[in-house]
Amino acid sequence: NTFSPEGRLFQVEYAIEAIKIGTTAIGISTKEGVVIAVEKRLLSPLQEPSSVEKLFEVDSHIGVAMSGLSADARTLVDH
Repeated sequence: NTFSPEGRLFQVEYAIEAIKIGTTAIGISTKEGVVIAVEKRLLSPLQEPSSVEKLFEVDSHIGVAMSGLSADARTLVDH
C-alpha cells in the first residue's frame, strides 16, 4: 500500500476519482438479442468526440461496455 503524506491510501484516492469521471453503461438481454448502450461524456472541449470508445469487441461473440477510465478498460480487454 502507498500512503499520501496526509495518511490516505493512494489506491482509494485513485478509485474515487475514477468513479467521479465514470459514465453510464447498460445492457439489456431479450429473447431476440442483446442491446448495449453507453454514455459518451467528453471530459475536455479539446477532446474529439469520435475518439471516445466505450464499446469493445473481445471476440466475435463477446462485447464489453466500459464506464470508467478508458485506459483501464483497454488493459482488461487486451489481457
